[in-house]
Amino acid sequence: MKHYTRENFRLTQSVGFFLNKARNLVLMEMDAALKELDITAQQMGILLSLSRGVATTPFELSKLLVIDTGLMTRMLDKLEHKGLLTRSRSVDDRRVVNLELTAKGHGVAEQIPEIAPEVLNARLKDFTKGEFDEFIRLLGKFSAA
Repeated sequence: MKHYTRENFRLTQSVGFFLNKARNLVLMEMDAALKELDITAQQMGILLSLSRGVATTPFELSKLLVIDTGLMTRMLDKLEHKGLLTRSRSVDDRRVVNLELTAKGHGVAEQIPEIAPEVLNARLKDFTKGEFDEFIRLLGKFSAA
């Protein structure tokens, strides 16, 4: 089913507009909350993914977080410069770069669950449990590949 036509399409009433606005608001609020840890919301995703073993290479992180490889490289450079992670070449395949959190990186990652839920809960405060569950379901359906 086509939900938009030439006649009814209005930028500020489109799904893309609302998703982009919501993303920008959450990133801005998350960045502010994570400032004390000296990381950004996007860097948070990298640190949590590595700390939980969800991804271990730049390629895996790029796919998981839907970040292009150029931006991923720049973010990894910053995290490495801050002493939060290290890179090493795979012994089996020199083309593969393995990522590992440093002790400092693990320390920062451990603090994220104290901060991030508060930001999201503030944004979701007016949702009922049913609305929240439906919202998650619909976002999952929308973003399914």
